[in-house]
Amino acid sequence: MKIGIMGGTFNPIHHGHLVTAAEALNQFSLEKVIFIPSGDPPHKDYREEEIAEHRYLMTVIATSSNSKFFVSRIEIDRKGKSYTIDTLKELKKTYGMDTEFYFITGADAILEILTWKKTEEIISLCYMIAATRPGYNLLKLEELKKDLSGMTGNNVDSKILVMEVPALAISSTDIRERIKSGRPIDYLVPEGVSNYIFKHGLYR
Repeated sequence: MKIGIMGGTFNPIHHGHLVTAAEALNQFSLEKVIFIPSGDPPHKDYREEEIAEHRYLMTVIATSSNSKFFVSRIEIDRKGKSYTIDTLKELKKTYGMDTEFYFITGADAILEILTWKKTEEIISLCYMIAATRPGYNLLKLEELKKDLSGMTGNNVDSKILVMEVPALAISSTDIRERIKSGRPIDYLVPEGVSNYIFKHGLYR
């Protein structure tokens, strides 16, 4: 079984996330993609867990129309910081050690992987899909592969896969700023997510 893991704060989830997941589903012949909103991410300065339930529900709304998209509460319900290695180990227990996991995230986030908890073990448990904008400079990614190969003693070239996604220009940070300043977010997020944000007065 080949399963995609789409991790992120999803604060809020937007069309860039959905297009990225759909592209990975197609390019890598995945059986499904599991969206995992983070609980208390170690790399964030502010406390995302304070609106964790809202982020989870918005992700459910955004993915509900695709039968191959699923949402997990695994990190939101776990106490303490949300570490990728803990999530991967739990998913391996659930789906079996033979399952191939493809961790989907932005190329910029993957460049920080050396600062993640138990980097070597993460690389051994899954493939990493680095989603990039067209024209993205891949030089830093190539340097990262060399560093990881040196760290693990194995060639990790086949474990870090690059995938171009034009819609990645959309950002959650920009969406939150737009809402604060009263600018429209039409067509940046699914309509159901937009309705949810304004109904609950989020990001104001």
